[in-house]
Amino acid sequence: MTTELKTNDFMEIMKGRRSIRNYDPSVKISKEEMRDMLEEATTAPSSINMQPWRFIVIDSSEGKEKLLPLASFNQTQVKTSAAVIAIFADMNNFDYAEEIYSKAVELGYMPQEVKERQMAAFSNHFAKLPEQINRETILIDSGLVAMQLMLTARAHGYDTNPIGGYDKENIAETFGLDKKRYVPVMLLSIGKAADEGYKSYRLPVETIAEWK
Repeated sequence: MTTELKTNDFMEIMKGRRSIRNYDPSVKISKEEMRDMLEEATTAPSSINMQPWRFIVIDSSEGKEKLLPLASFNQTQVKTSAAVIAIFADMNNFDYAEEIYSKAVELGYMPQEVKERQMAAFSNHFAKLPEQINRETILIDSGLVAMQLMLTARAHGYDTNPIGGYDKENIAETFGLDKKRYVPVMLLSIGKAADEGYKSYRLPVETIAEWK
């Protein structure tokens, strides 16, 4: 019975999600709750657990003023949302491998010998990894965390809108990041919807899937 209730709750979260463009500007999200949502979202999977996603939470008036010229077709979301989260993918994600795997050993998630074996293999892999393959991989991983963040926000009672239409060429430098290292993934506005938004039609499974 408990499992069934949890499943129903999750289905309600998924089916109740809407892409919202107009938010209640009076609603704010505390740093503590935003941190909780990010922590929950980052349980998403990633290639060899490198967790390449990086976030800039833009919730101040000054931050939004910087962002507005870069999001010319999405002004309403920027102005009315509680925050806009700029999601990036880190090309240097392997820099954190030692920390990730050492902490896994410390917490008892894996033996030291497994960590050493995997680190040796991964070091060799990343030394030869073409830049384009690395880029494609981290974009996929960051897409996974973005979707999980949207569902996490919904579970906390907030609404979101993923935004792809913005100045990706200048977003990193505008917020003090190295544009060669940090690859823009999307902007995600978050807050309380000022209207219900529209449901959207989804293609039937028969159209999009095949069994072989």
